[in-house]
Amino acid sequence: MIVFIKFGGSVITDKQQQERADIDTIRQLAEELRQALDAARDLCVIVGHGSGSFGHVYAQRYGIHRGLAPDDDWMGFALTSGAALRLNRIVVDELLAAGIPALALQPSTTLLARGGRLVHWETGSLERALERRMVPVIHGDVAFDDVQGSAIISTEQLLAHLATLPTLRPARIVLVGEAGVYTADPRINPQAERIARIDRRNIANVLAGAGGSHGVDVTGGMRSKVELMWQLVQTVPGLQVYLIGPKPGSLKRALLGDDTVEGTVIVGG
Repeated sequence: MIVFIKFGGSVITDKQQQERADIDTIRQLAEELRQALDAARDLCVIVGHGSGSFGHVYAQRYGIHRGLAPDDDWMGFALTSGAALRLNRIVVDELLAAGIPALALQPSTTLLARGGRLVHWETGSLERALERRMVPVIHGDVAFDDVQGSAIISTEQLLAHLATLPTLRPARIVLVGEAGVYTADPRINPQAERIARIDRRNIANVLAGAGGSHGVDVTGGMRSKVELMWQLVQTVPGLQVYLIGPKPGSLKRALLGDDTVEGTVIVGG
């Protein structure tokens, strides 16, 4: 069984402070992943993570997501990539320390975008690593773009691309970030209620009420995530997407298929 995980940038970094990783949370998530792998021997996992206060700060500063012309200064493109790699190294080292055979795979080396959308990515090494029971670790990254010069490809876009490959159809995708989808922004409205399940009956209302993100983020907020995951559950039969927070124990429970875990599940039915 294949499961994709995303460690959200807002969870593993302080998005209000440049390049501040939350080591304790990364370590906790790594340990819970290790426990789930020990409990379910048939579990194969791909880990993705956001860039948080690492890559997003540079991407915003230099407008990488809006595009660069060939004769522009591409230093910002390189700085964005370098920052994402620094966070990736931290995540991979914590996974390795937890006894997980994590393998860092930098997406931008083979990504190609068109108009801000991913159109090509060489995934042969990732698939081979998974076949060998390793845990590939990817991250949102810069990409060359045939239309606008440069783009940012989010972790969700990468996972969505992988999910459509016949050899990598996941049973679940677990997004660790906000503790679910709410009827309003719970930081602003104390009356906001968590939506436990998103399906055909309520998707329109959910998208109408979903808001943006907090802190610096050039890949969109909650609405874009829900929209993309909704499209994905329509495409991949039987796929369930869990949106959970970093509360201790939540990741392990979601990986093992405990549908009572606090959060929101998105299903196609």
